[in-house]
Amino acid sequence: MRKWGRCPRRPFRAPPPGYLWKRKRELAVTPDALSTLHARAFTTPRPWSAEEFAGWLADPLTFLLVEGDAGFLLGRAVAGEAELLTVAVAPEARGRGLGQRLVSRFLYQARLRGAEVAFLEVAEDNGPARAVYSRAGFAESGRRRGYYRTPQGQAVDALVLRRVLTDGAGTGST
Repeated sequence: MRKWGRCPRRPFRAPPPGYLWKRKRELAVTPDALSTLHARAFTTPRPWSAEEFAGWLADPLTFLLVEGDAGFLLGRAVAGEAELLTVAVAPEARGRGLGQRLVSRFLYQARLRGAEVAFLEVAEDNGPARAVYSRAGFAESGRRRGYYRTPQGQAVDALVLRRVLTDGAGTGST
């Protein structure tokens, strides 16, 4: 005869590497919401449209890291390289380490996806972003002269930053 009562508890299993915990409100991220936050975070270069975000999100090599309504990072990994496409932090959420957390999560996800090097570009006059990237171990590897334009029409260089994600033994470095 079968006994009714409590079921035996199953041990908790950690999620597989690469699994991203999402809060309910993060599951409703839309290209429109990303575009709105991007516009609040940027004037130079121009903010991305909802259509541009929809295109990136449809790409299976692209991944999105979200921090509630406060910020997000869009990246991709392919052929051993990871590119940080854009990161946006709401003006009221700045100065709290959110950008640093998103970049750290990006580097972790890049390694999980087999990237050996990560790169990005940043406007030369974006001091706060450059500081975040420097603390994360990125170094300048190139420059695109006059790549961006300010709303006043002034040319701003883009700095290409790079970080190696593996040591000589092929293991991830921190």
